[in-house]
Amino acid sequence: MRAFAIGLALASLLGAQAPKSAFKLIHAGRMIDSLKGQVHDNVGILVKGERIEAVGAWEAVAASAPKNVEVIDLTQATVLPGLIDAHTHVLLQGDITAEEYDVQLLKESIPYRTLRASAACRSALMNGFTTLRDLETEGAMYADVDLKRAIQNGVIPGPRMFVATRAFSATGMYPLSGYSWELKMPEGVQIVDGANDIRKAVREQVKFGADWIKVYVDRGYFLAPDGRLRSKVNFTPEELKAFVDEAHRLGKPTAAHAMAWDGIDAALTAGFDTIEHGTGFTEDLMDRAIRQGTWWCPTMYVGVWVAEGRGGIWKQMPSMLAKAFHRGVEKGLNIANGSDAGGYAWTENPAKELALMAGRGMTPMQAIQAATSQAAKLLNQSPNLGEIKGGAYADIIAVKEDPLKDITALQRVDFVMKGGVMYKGGPRIHADE
Repeated sequence: MRAFAIGLALASLLGAQAPKSAFKLIHAGRMIDSLKGQVHDNVGILVKGERIEAVGAWEAVAASAPKNVEVIDLTQATVLPGLIDAHTHVLLQGDITAEEYDVQLLKESIPYRTLRASAACRSALMNGFTTLRDLETEGAMYADVDLKRAIQNGVIPGPRMFVATRAFSATGMYPLSGYSWELKMPEGVQIVDGANDIRKAVREQVKFGADWIKVYVDRGYFLAPDGRLRSKVNFTPEELKAFVDEAHRLGKPTAAHAMAWDGIDAALTAGFDTIEHGTGFTEDLMDRAIRQGTWWCPTMYVGVWVAEGRGGIWKQMPSMLAKAFHRGVEKGLNIANGSDAGGYAWTENPAKELALMAGRGMTPMQAIQAATSQAAKLLNQSPNLGEIKGGAYADIIAVKEDPLKDITALQRVDFVMKGGVMYKGGPRIHADE
C-alpha cells in the first residue's frame, strides 16, 4: 500500500469528495479509543455511508469488507474521533476590545458576517473539528441556524452544529453600550426581563431553531478581599429559573455564561446544564456542580488571548482559571473542551485549548477525551459522536505524530472525514491494488 500522505486532497479544495462507493475501509496504524482511554495498533475501520460499520483488528475487518472496497491508508498515522469544540461563536471574528466588537455589529451586515462565518466553519473542519456547539450569534439573529442548514444540505463544508441562536441578557447589561441615549443601538443578544417574557422568548428561540438556550448570567468582574472573583448577576433567581424550566420543558438544555463566584452560584441554583468560562470556580461550587452533574467548559485560550488588550482584572484571570481548572480536574468535575473561538480570531487553531488543558492538570489522553467522548456526553450525543465504534458517525481525523506524546500534534491534523466524506487528506487506494 502507498504510504500515508500529508496535505489536502483535491476534495478539500472543492469542499468535499463525492464518494465512489457506499463503503470505505480505513487502515489505521494506531487508533485512540477515546471512550476507554486506550490505544490500539493496526486497526481496521469499515465505514458504510455516513456511519461506522465495524471496528477491530485489521485482518478481521478487512476480511469482512466488501470486495474492492475503497481503502484509505493511514498506517503511518494516529487515528482518533473528530474533535468537538463545545463553545464557539462562528459569527464573531475576535473580541479583544469593545471597538472590535462594535465594528462587527455596526459596520458589517448580517449577510457579510454570515459569509465570514462560513469561512470560519470551513477552517474549523479543516482543523479537525467535526462538531461545534455554537453559543450565540452576537447580534446576527438566527444566522447560525442557516449555517447549520447549509452544512447539513451540503451547500458549504463545515462541522456538525448545535446552535444557541441569539442568547439572552437583561436590559442594560450587554453591549452595545456607552452610546448616546438618543440612538437606538443594536443589541448583541436578545434582551428580556421578567419571568413571563423570558418563557415567551425561550419559546421563540426554540421555534426558530435553537438547540441550546444560552444565558448571560453575570458581568462586572472584580476581586474581593477574600481572593474570590466576584460579579454582578444579571437576572433575579426567579428569572434564571424561568429560563431553565421553560427550556427543559421544551427539551432543550441550557448554558450559563458565568465567569465569577456569584454567577456560578446563581447558575447552579437555577439548574443550568453547563457553566461557561467559570474562572471563579471554588471548592464549594465545584462540589455542588459535581453533585448536580453540571458540565464545565473552561475556555482558557480565549482568556489568554484577550487579557493584555482588555487589561485590568482580565490580566489576572488566566492564572485564576488555570488554578481552578487544575483543581476541577483533581476533583473529577465534568469538563468538556470549549475554546470560545470567535472571541479570538478564527485564524488561530482552536486545538490550542487542548494544549492548555494538558499543561494545566490533564493528561494528553484526558484532553483528547474532553474534546471527543466527554464533549459528546455534554451534547447528549453519545454514542453518535466522540467515539470510533460501530454505529457512530464516521467522524474521523488523523495526525502523523503521536498526540499522546505531544498534544500540539492536534494542531496539525492531516486527515479529516465527517459523515464518511473525506474533506482533507489522502490518498485513497483499493484493496485489490
